Amino acid sequence: MTPSTPEIHIAMLQQTCSENAEDNFSQITAGIESAAKQGANLVLLQELHNSLYFCQTEDTRQFDLAETIPGSSTDKLGQLAKIHRLVIVASLFEKRAAGLYHNTAVVIDRDGSIAGCYRKMHIPDDPGFYEKFYFTPGDMGFNPIHTSIGKLGVLICWDQWFPEAARLMALAGADLLLYPTAIGWDPNDNQAEQQRQLDAWVTIQRAHAIANGIPVAVCNRTGFEAAPDNSGNGIQFWGNSFIAGPQGELLTHCSKDKAEIVLTHLDMHRSESVRRIWPYLRDRRIDAYDELTLRYRDKNK
Repeated sequence: MTPSTPEIHIAMLQQTCSENAEDNFSQITAGIESAAKQGANLVLLQELHNSLYFCQTEDTRQFDLAETIPGSSTDKLGQLAKIHRLVIVASLFEKRAAGLYHNTAVVIDRDGSIAGCYRKMHIPDDPGFYEKFYFTPGDMGFNPIHTSIGKLGVLICWDQWFPEAARLMALAGADLLLYPTAIGWDPNDNQAEQQRQLDAWVTIQRAHAIANGIPVAVCNRTGFEAAPDNSGNGIQFWGNSFIAGPQGELLTHCSKDKAEIVLTHLDMHRSESVRRIWPYLRDRRIDAYDELTLRYRDKNK
């Protein structure tokens, strides 16, 4: 692996959000400015950071939140990236055309230009997370986005549970994986169930780092958000944003309930060293994996 930058100083902005888009963007602006002063050259924002998490209910009025790419948000983020000379990974509700919307990550390079986009591939449909109503599944594949600091394997939230997505990004040359995220608890779940869910979430993503020998960064929301029409229980977003190194080691781990800006140094040469002693890519039996393309392996067929 030959990353463009031997060292990446990555900052993550774990935020609470409100229905006021200007207030949300003010938080982002202040966070990026603070990260830049601390030496960050990459900033990861959380999923759908411009608004409340509107997918708790199905409501056609929420489509008014969608925006074009390029558009107002990418213009403003581009100015911040250019001023502070850093890469920004943002998460937007994309209006591609009338009636066609995506959950889209946008990567802004240090010169303020759009380096590339990724449209969320795995779309959940669960109580409180009715994303299939809003988002068309992505059609851009699992391709790292080339930037001035390296190849970024950007995936989004529900994607983080699927080892296939992480593997395909790694096989395409991603230097690290980044997950803008909005995940939380149903307040009615008891403490033991909440802990099991959180532990599973951290474990699966640390496993992606280990299995692919690359760092993983996960930026989640925090704070309680009521359902827009008060019809549900709301979601207590569990924070716990973290960064893991290429052996799954935790490099930083945020609190569950505080807005935080954390900065972590990544030695991008470590992936090469780790892969030399844990050669998973060498030993993969690609001649025996055809059935991975099946929905399920029926025993009677």
